[in-house]
Amino acid sequence: MTSCDLTELDPASLSTHSAVRRIAWRGTAAPEDSREVPEEAAIAVTYNGATHAVMMATPLQLEDFAVGFSLTERIITDIEQIKSIEIAAFTTGVEARLWVDEECAGRLSARRRALAGPTGCGLCGVESLEEALPEPAPVGADGVRFTPEQVMEAINALSQGQPLFRETHAVHAAGFWTPSRGLVAAREDLGRHNAMDKLVGALRRGGVDQTMGIATITSRVSVEIVQKAAVMGVPVLVAVSAPTRLAIRTAESAGLTLVGVARRDGFEVFTRMDRIAF
Repeated sequence: MTSCDLTELDPASLSTHSAVRRIAWRGTAAPEDSREVPEEAAIAVTYNGATHAVMMATPLQLEDFAVGFSLTERIITDIEQIKSIEIAAFTTGVEARLWVDEECAGRLSARRRALAGPTGCGLCGVESLEEALPEPAPVGADGVRFTPEQVMEAINALSQGQPLFRETHAVHAAGFWTPSRGLVAAREDLGRHNAMDKLVGALRRGGVDQTMGIATITSRVSVEIVQKAAVMGVPVLVAVSAPTRLAIRTAESAGLTLVGVARRDGFEVFTRMDRIAF
């Protein structure tokens, strides 16, 4: 039986990356040297003292992650429903402790009771399917349009907000760009979903209007990424890789303009093409 080490640490002392020894081979072996690799930690998200989920993530900007996760998982609908946030670090992982209002706490309790019964798999039962694939939030901003050059500028600007990637070449990033301000915010994490949650949290905490810009991400687009973009209310989502078919259907349902395969030579638009002023 193993014991859990709850030695508390200063959250500010958590490392995001560190050097490891390696031998690189590029046709021939080079002398032993080192390279930077990202840290990965277990992040427990708790509400009113009860653990809701444990995610493996980069221990960076965890307040943003906690808020964004709460919004995109529909635990809260408004940041004002969070009474307080505390980040507690231990040798075995990190706790993002949130205290939410009674209405949110009640919904969480009901969700736990609904999922407590025996099931054959994680998606068995109508209730579970509705939890996994909820109807996406409708995206407004019908009058907003962007030129192809602005789409390219948005995805190219994301590299400005990737210091951890430059050190490690092993993390994803999500960003938000507007024509007037350029790259407003960018967040990095090992997980593309976590990077999006951090971005959602950062923008909502900063009171940024997300209906007049472009969200960008350095990954393929699955349905969860589209759902998180819809919660943001952003009219256009641009990714460096291709979307899944379900992601396209979900973007269509939300009225979100989905742009994929954004590379140096151009991009592909899959939904709501009218927002791109060709």
